[in-house]
Amino acid sequence: MSPDERDRSPTIGSRAVGQPEQAESNGQVVLDGEDVLAQPVEPQVEPHDDGREPHDADPHGTEPHEPVPSRSWRTRGDFIGLTLVVVAVLVASLVLWLTSDARNTVSQTGPSEITPLQPVTAMPPTLSEIWRAPSGATPVPVNLDSVVVTGDGGEVVGRDAFTGDVRWRYARDLPLCTVTTAWGRVFAAHRKDTNCSEITTLETASGKRGPQRNGDAEFGTRLLNEGSHVLTTGGTYVEVYRRDDLVRSMEYGALRAIVNPNKQPRTGCTYHSFAVTGGKIAMIERCPSLDPSDRLTILKPNPEKSDEPQVITSTVTGENGARVVAVTANRVALVVPGRLVVFDSETGSSIGSYPVDVTAEELAGDPPGRVASTFTSTANVYWFTGSKTVALSLTELNPLWTATGTLGAGTTLAGRLLLPVDAGLKVLDQITGEEVASIPVDRGDHTGPVEMATEGPVVLEQRGGTLVALR
Repeated sequence: MSPDERDRSPTIGSRAVGQPEQAESNGQVVLDGEDVLAQPVEPQVEPHDDGREPHDADPHGTEPHEPVPSRSWRTRGDFIGLTLVVVAVLVASLVLWLTSDARNTVSQTGPSEITPLQPVTAMPPTLSEIWRAPSGATPVPVNLDSVVVTGDGGEVVGRDAFTGDVRWRYARDLPLCTVTTAWGRVFAAHRKDTNCSEITTLETASGKRGPQRNGDAEFGTRLLNEGSHVLTTGGTYVEVYRRDDLVRSMEYGALRAIVNPNKQPRTGCTYHSFAVTGGKIAMIERCPSLDPSDRLTILKPNPEKSDEPQVITSTVTGENGARVVAVTANRVALVVPGRLVVFDSETGSSIGSYPVDVTAEELAGDPPGRVASTFTSTANVYWFTGSKTVALSLTELNPLWTATGTLGAGTTLAGRLLLPVDAGLKVLDQITGEEVASIPVDRGDHTGPVEMATEGPVVLEQRGGTLVALR
């Protein structure tokens, strides 16, 4: 080692410039009297006011932390608290179940297979009752694909057309408003406190539930199938549901919850009769503060915004006490005492007026459900005035012929028109209105109107709150 290296190398016995004095003591190095190899003495730290141990207060985390044991559920209070929470959850669940729609609903489904009945080609010489069932919620017979549907109380029942045996059952703890069919499904409207708000769709074959909707349909509503939408009738408010998912596509009239004001075309009006066809809703409005006579309004069922109705045409008719009878793609027929008036459904202009033997007494008030009693076949539209049945042209809606002394609009069987009368059924030629046969039917003490339909060879009669099947 050179002298220069020895001068630069630190040694125990010498001190470099700027270093403190070093000393040896018992084989240990002492730096200015401090033993640097001895074990450090732990500083005395006063406990903190927050009760933490001294190492908890070490801001640099250099001291080891003692593990903090987790608190276990071991005390009697812990178990009492847990028990109270469990009991509260169970009680809340029980209350929810007791008051839920699910608990108050009966849904008994049936087989999904179905065999539609074939129409008959020959008129039977006689018809006799084969079964009957209470059905106060069906204003007309409800039937499709060999299934006849009855509705009474809160229960909707799908029945075999031949036997009346129950295929399926759907019941709520709420009274029914009305039952109908649309798009191969059954529609049932149940009522709550203020309206017929609960609408349920059911598969015709099995009764399995489909889309449901809570709406604002009025008491006494009828459900009218426009083709791709269903209309709920009402005196101051109507709404429309679209086919696929029952989403509301239109509201018209006195809305319950107005989100965007001034969207309705008129206020303070009442509605008195309705008819529908594909893409059109025809209705009679009475607006005493606005109009001197009844107003005919034609609406689209699917406007761009549900609360902004799209009016095709709206015309003050110059008539009072009018009632919508039927609507087609380009015509609307209204009846007033003594006349049938036809309007263009696109422009609202009057096209023709035809005499009919209908009195003001027959037209007093609104028809049941605000819907005229009609039946449409491949030949004509048949309209029941209350005392007679008038055949209207499918295209022009002008009267063709009239059958007197009837009890309803009738139905067809084997290509003939069946009209209910006091003694039974008249069988008429659809083109000429000529009576070609008659079939006696014993209706007991029933003397009121009779609404009719057919399902294969089975003839259905709605006699007030009872549905009767004949064969």
